[in-house]
Amino acid sequence: MKLFTPEEANEALETVRPLTEELVRQRRRLERRRDELGAVRAKVAGNGGDFDTREVSEAQAEANEALAGVESTIAALDELGVQVKDLDRGLIDFPALHPAESAVVLLCWHLGEDEVRFWHGVEEGFAGRKPLPF
Repeated sequence: MKLFTPEEANEALETVRPLTEELVRQRRRLERRRDELGAVRAKVAGNGGDFDTREVSEAQAEANEALAGVESTIAALDELGVQVKDLDRGLIDFPALHPAESAVVLLCWHLGEDEVRFWHGVEEGFAGRKPLPF
């Protein structure tokens, strides 16, 4: 497991931020396509009127493409050593070592924040965020 200092986490945002933006974009695209597929399935389950098989094929292909985008972006973030916590919000954690407690904690950042300014314990989650410095 890669451990970050707050400074390293902020430097990594140059790479992490655009990947997280892409992740959120692909996640929204996937959800739209899943909604479209649900509407088509509901139409078919009804009387099937005005059913266009191309509509299903296109929506499924786009959903598969968006899912592949989500998966590849998560893999890229994972390779950097960060943890994706919330796909919809773009919530990312950077594992770190708390200097006073010698325990692993998580530096917490999400889209919309300029820099990594919070941390929390591994079991605390977003609700337990505390301001940096430690």
